Amino acid sequence: MIGVVGGGQLAMLLVEAGKKRDVEVVVQTAAKTDPAAKKTNQVILIEPTNPVGTKLLAEKSRLITFENEWVDISSLLTLENKGVSFVPRLQSIKPLINKIAQRELLNSFDIPCPAWLPIPLKDFSDFELPEDWRFPLMAKAAKGGYDGKGTEIIKNHHQLREFLLVDKQEQWLLEKWVSFDKELSIVCSRDSKGIVRSLPIVETYQSKQVCDWVLAPADIDHDVDRMVRNISSSLLAELDYVGVIAIEFFYGPEGLLVNEIAPRTHNSGHFSIDACSSSQFDQQICITSGLDVPTPEMIANGALMVNLLGLPSNHPIQLSERLDGLRSIPGLNVHWYEKEEEKKGRKLGHVTYLLKNEDALTRKKEALDILKNIRSIWPTS
Repeated sequence: MIGVVGGGQLAMLLVEAGKKRDVEVVVQTAAKTDPAAKKTNQVILIEPTNPVGTKLLAEKSRLITFENEWVDISSLLTLENKGVSFVPRLQSIKPLINKIAQRELLNSFDIPCPAWLPIPLKDFSDFELPEDWRFPLMAKAAKGGYDGKGTEIIKNHHQLREFLLVDKQEQWLLEKWVSFDKELSIVCSRDSKGIVRSLPIVETYQSKQVCDWVLAPADIDHDVDRMVRNISSSLLAELDYVGVIAIEFFYGPEGLLVNEIAPRTHNSGHFSIDACSSSQFDQQICITSGLDVPTPEMIANGALMVNLLGLPSNHPIQLSERLDGLRSIPGLNVHWYEKEEEKKGRKLGHVTYLLKNEDALTRKKEALDILKNIRSIWPTS
C-alpha cells in the first residue's frame, strides 16, 4: 500500500492507476467528498498540510507521494528522519516548492529562464526595474499559484506602484514579459536506478492564464525536442529526483526558456491516460510501489486533451446535458472528477480524443475540428 498526500483530481487519478496495478492507495485529505476519497477505501481525514495526518498516513503505507507541492518541508523532514520514506525525496522537492527557489536553481545551473526579480514584501522605496525592461510585466506568487491564481499582468508604472503597495503575506517575483511562439510541456519520470523516461512533448494552449487544451505530440523540430529532453534529464540528475515531474517551457524569439517546474503529475500529461502505453499516473504508481517501470509510448498518432472548467451558475445548459453531449461524441474519452459543486473556473474534468492523422499539420486541423465540437457543448468559463 502507498500513501498520497492530497485528495483532489490528481490523487484520484493516482488511485485509479493504482487499481490497474493492484496497488492499494490510501489518501490524506480533508473531506470524504473529495475526488480521491470517493475512489479509495482508506482515507486519513486530516488536511493534507497537517503533518499529524501524514504521520498516520505513514503508519498505513510503505511509501508516500504527493498530489501537489504545497507541503511543509520542515515538518515532514522530522518524519523522514524517523524513517518515513517519501517519493520524491524531500531534499529533491525543496528547491521546487517556491518559484523564486526554482529560478535560483535554474540560474545556478545556467538553464535559460525568463529574466526575473524578487519583489520586496515591505520596503520597496529603492525598487527599480532594469533599464531594458518594458511593460507589460508578469507578477507571480512564489507559492500557491495555480489555474491563473497567483499571477497578475502589470501594464504600466501606475499598476506596478499599486501592486507594490498591497500588503502581501507571501513573496512574489516580477518577470520580464516573454514573447513566444509556443508553450511546451514535458512530463518525465526518473526511477530509483536513475533511468529517465518521458512522455511526448506537448504544446499547451492557455485561456485567461489557465490551460485550455493540450496537443500531443508538439510540432517542433528535432533540435528543440532534444534540448527539452536534455534540460529535463539534467535537472532530474542534479536533484537526484525520483518520481514524476513536469517542466513547462516558452519557445520563441528568445529560444527555449524554462517557465515553471511542477514536482508531481501535471495537467499537461493527462492525455497519457488514454494515449500512452503507460500514463504519468502509472509511472508514479510503479516508481512509488517498487514495480518495474514501463516506457511510456504513444498508442495513437496524436491526442487532444481539453479541460472542463466550471461555468457560471446562470449558464443556460445544465451540467448533466453538457456531460451527455460530450459522451455522445464518438471516440471522446470523458474523465469526470466528481466534485460536489460546479464553481466558475473550477477544474471539473477533462476529455481526451485520439487523433488519426500522421502529418502534424492535418493532425492539428483534426484536433481543432474536435475542439470546436467540444466547445460548442462545453464552452470555456
